[in-house]
Amino acid sequence: MEDVYTTVLKKAKALYRDRGSKFIGYACPVVTAAQANDYLQQIKEEHPSATHHCFAWRLGVKGDQYRAYDDGEPSGTAGRPIYDAIRSAGLTNVVVVVVRYYGGTPLGKPGLIQAYKETAIGVLQNAGSVERALTSVSSVRFPYAYMNVVMTELKKADAQILEMTSEEDVLIQFELRTALFRPLEKVLLEKTRHELVFSNR
Repeated sequence: MEDVYTTVLKKAKALYRDRGSKFIGYACPVVTAAQANDYLQQIKEEHPSATHHCFAWRLGVKGDQYRAYDDGEPSGTAGRPIYDAIRSAGLTNVVVVVVRYYGGTPLGKPGLIQAYKETAIGVLQNAGSVERALTSVSSVRFPYAYMNVVMTELKKADAQILEMTSEEDVLIQFELRTALFRPLEKVLLEKTRHELVFSNR
C-alpha cells in the first residue's frame, strides 16, 4: 500500500578503517528532519575531537525528502555516498552519520567515496530493515458507558493505547495506522450515537 515504507529496524554502529583513518558509522530511524538533526548533535557530542561528522538522511514514504552533508570533506565525497547507500538499500525515514578520525594519510577523492560508502553500507546492514506504515496519534473522549464498545473497536483496528484517563468522561490517546483512522471514526460514531469527540495531533 502507499502508506507503507521500509526503514531500519534499530539503531546500529559500524567501523571501517583505511590507511590509518577510522570511520565510525551510526544509523537511526527517524521521521522528521528535527529528529535527524537531534541525533547528529548526539553523535557530535560523543565524538567532539573527530575530524568530520558527515551525514545523510532520507524521509517520507517515497523518500523524496533528503539531505547530504560533507562537513568539510571534498564536495561529493562523503554525504552523497552515504545517501546513495541509503537509497540503494531502499530505505527511508533514516539518518546515517559517519564520524571520521583522520589517520595522517590522504585518501584522495576515490578513497573517501569508497570509505564513506562502505561505512554506510555496513551500518545499514547491522541496523536491519523493517516495513512500517504511517501512523497518527489521536484522542477520543466519550461517556464511560461506551468503554467496552470503544476498547473493542480500538483493539480490532490494532491501535496502540498511549494514555487513558477517566473522570466524568473517558479520554484515550492512541496511535493508529493513518489509513485506518476514518473507518474507525465512522464505526465508533455510529455505535455511540455520535457521543464521541475525536481530536488529532
